[in-house]
Amino acid sequence: MRIFTFDTTLRDGTQGEAVSFSADDKILVLRKLDELGIDYVEGGWPGSNPKDKEFFARAAQLNQDEPLKHTRLAAFGATRLARNKVEDDSSVNALVHAGTPVVTIFGKSWDLHVHRALNISENENLQLIGDTVKYLKAHGKEVVYDAEHFFDGYKNNRDFALRTIEAAKNGGADVLVLCDTNGGMLTSQLAQICADVRKRFDGVLGIHTHNDSELGVANALAAIEQGFAHVQGCINGYGERCGNANLTSIIANLELKMGHTTIGKERLANLTAASRFIAELANLPMRGDQPYTGHSAFAHKGGVHVNAVLKDSATYEHINPKLVGNRQRVLLSDLSGRGSVLYKLKQHGLEDRLDDAARRELLDRMKQMEFQGYELEAAEGTFELLVREALRPGLQLFEVVSYEVTTKSNGSSAATVTLKAQDGVHSATATGNGPVNALDVALRQALSALYPAIREVRLTDYKVRVLDFRKGTAARVRVLIEWSDHRRSWSTVGVSENVIEASWLALVDALRLELMRLDEKDSTIEQAVEDYCWGV
Repeated sequence: MRIFTFDTTLRDGTQGEAVSFSADDKILVLRKLDELGIDYVEGGWPGSNPKDKEFFARAAQLNQDEPLKHTRLAAFGATRLARNKVEDDSSVNALVHAGTPVVTIFGKSWDLHVHRALNISENENLQLIGDTVKYLKAHGKEVVYDAEHFFDGYKNNRDFALRTIEAAKNGGADVLVLCDTNGGMLTSQLAQICADVRKRFDGVLGIHTHNDSELGVANALAAIEQGFAHVQGCINGYGERCGNANLTSIIANLELKMGHTTIGKERLANLTAASRFIAELANLPMRGDQPYTGHSAFAHKGGVHVNAVLKDSATYEHINPKLVGNRQRVLLSDLSGRGSVLYKLKQHGLEDRLDDAARRELLDRMKQMEFQGYELEAAEGTFELLVREALRPGLQLFEVVSYEVTTKSNGSSAATVTLKAQDGVHSATATGNGPVNALDVALRQALSALYPAIREVRLTDYKVRVLDFRKGTAARVRVLIEWSDHRRSWSTVGVSENVIEASWLALVDALRLELMRLDEKDSTIEQAVEDYCWGV
């Protein structure tokens, strides 16, 4: 069955704590969702704030210059105020003039809200719904009616809740959407109510669920099983309180598990990229354990699991990760077995260069490092360095003679680094914004005369974690640093009771690895290694 997808990340999603998009961001999200093949995108409430007003104006102009290829943009608002005639209601007219082909309005389905929030009669509430839908239809809009708090209203006063959606239908609404606004419905109860509504109403029925009971996705799928053909949600499950139903998971489940068509199998391969793109625009960390699109969704750590996955990925993966644009990962830790090491060696094209004895020795070294507090699963660069050192145990690119750093009361720092290479001793002194920055600059200066390509390596992320908080400021810390050289990125890790030393270890390992790669495409590095390393 064809299921229509309705994304409300730009409206309901922005009600989540710490979720905010500028007008520019919203245009980018709209384009990305259009590219993904989402049927409807709800852009916001044009009558509520200047940012949404600007977004709809820009979206209208943009759609003239470069029309959306698939998505229909929707503006969101409420039924008219009880004191206003519909033609005189400024919020309703803002929806008319928003320039969108689709308008979503919400109305009250729960008699509690009618009596206490609106302070009007039930019949007056039905009039608000019918008048607003008719007015919007008269202006040529496709109308999606959101029955707010429908399930709570149904449980409290079934007849009235049903009459509210009947009022919207009689007014000409194109889609009737049942909303679990408080997110408290259990799946079995929601399914029974949806089945009752499906028996009484033809046409397109939709579902809008929240995740306050950790059932947002399950409840949305349950409605689909009752014949609903329109599903709403937010990318990555953003939204108020505990979030809206995660539309990325809904889409993947509908396509891959339930045999329905949403964005189509071809576009499904773009799901992970879209999910992470929107997380980046929201400036929020992507949940590693998010189903289907998270970095850990297809990650394996236990040795038994890895051994089985290497033989047949179906043993511990419910789908092929490529179907949603994700990838399989094997994590390295003290739980790793030889299968994990072999997997990683294959990733780096090195599986044929270490025999069984060397692999066992490498695994033992890794486990010892993990015991000391190293985290190799997040620092594949450190693992690669261990492998390359095992391949060429006598290789010595440079030797650290000494390093020291001082910090002044104004926060500035100065560092001096002395290295020994085949051609002699190299020293450099540099200042920086703090001790780690000063050491980074001094180390590069000392190395760049020997290895010019080091200038291309840049630090992109820096994290510190306390490993034993009970020791306070004397605790051991783990420093994880992420790097890039414009072609690839990698992370290295250092552990020490001294945060400066831990940072230094990660700094040195990152640059040592870059030099050891012997990338055939980079003759500068290759020649530098050949010229200046000794003990090979």
